[in-house]
Amino acid sequence: MTKSSIGYGIVGCGMMGQEHIRNIALLPDAHVAAIFEPDPGMMAASLGLAPDARPAVSIAELLATEGVDCVLIASPNHRHLSQLEEIAAQRPLPVLVEKPLFTAADDETRIAALKARLPLVWVAMEYRYMPPVAAFVEQAGGVTGGIRMLTIREHRFPFLAKVGDWNRFNRNTGGTFVEKCCHFFDLMRLILRSDPVRVMASAGQARNHLEERYGGETPDILDHGYVLVDFASGARAMLELCMFAEGSRYQEELCAIGGSGKIECRVPGPGRFWPRHLGAAPVSELIVSPRNPPGPRLLEIPVDVRLLEAGDHNGSTYFEHLRFVAAVRGQGNVEVTLQDGWWAVVMGLAAQRSAREGRAVDLASEFAMPD
Repeated sequence: MTKSSIGYGIVGCGMMGQEHIRNIALLPDAHVAAIFEPDPGMMAASLGLAPDARPAVSIAELLATEGVDCVLIASPNHRHLSQLEEIAAQRPLPVLVEKPLFTAADDETRIAALKARLPLVWVAMEYRYMPPVAAFVEQAGGVTGGIRMLTIREHRFPFLAKVGDWNRFNRNTGGTFVEKCCHFFDLMRLILRSDPVRVMASAGQARNHLEERYGGETPDILDHGYVLVDFASGARAMLELCMFAEGSRYQEELCAIGGSGKIECRVPGPGRFWPRHLGAAPVSELIVSPRNPPGPRLLEIPVDVRLLEAGDHNGSTYFEHLRFVAAVRGQGNVEVTLQDGWWAVVMGLAAQRSAREGRAVDLASEFAMPD
């Protein structure tokens, strides 16, 4: 494709969709051409960020808009799969679809059909592209001499309010381990270069949203838990999640250990939530701790302030779009495939099932493995 600027059609422009718009605006060779967003307030806010974009009243109208070269789906979780199918049926353009790819085990068989119907699908796993996490991924194998243990910890704020409060119920989100944690399950596979075979989880709803009511219903989403994952390589990984720990200095912490040493990564949460009276927000850190000779080395990994101001994901959304646009132009490969998106969701669904039923879940026997 020789077109000078790639035109995005955006489906869903709530909080995350607007973060995407701000980051697309920073790209030298892309722009927002059209937006479909049913909520009037969110549509107005989105057009304020992309005043040259054309508002659309449906996905069909968005796909028919001149200048739309690719589609970004940033709608509520339970809409993603059906919207992918609608795009495939009406005008199969390249798609960047927000995580999670789907939300229920019954949906997993529909993923295979999309492979042949869409020319390019990239699942948005922003955490891969955080500069400190990318550095961790690049160096972990060498520092550790082969990872045997991987721990990911997220201590953060509760789920934010969303349009229609869709994110308060498992039926819409897939559950907390799908909605929030598919990023981390994706990172586990990426870092360990292996697929999971068994998942065991313990989790609950201790603090958040217990006093809220929506149509007489109480939210049923988990707010804390542990997940243990065994991988085919023999490596083990653990996720620790707490969503009532927003007082933490760092929001995400990763640690990989092998026979040669240990490497850690610490990432602060969104700068807009950092208490002003404490001064400047923390800077991401990478810590390398070899066994021989012993002695940890700390490296700060600052992120361009423009990227920090453009969203809540430590600059990663911008780097993700750089690579996606390159793939749309035929100048790069899809880095997060449908299969990657499938695995991330299945690991989350298995964790939900394990926590609910109090047992380990064997993935091969309980989920249809991808080809």
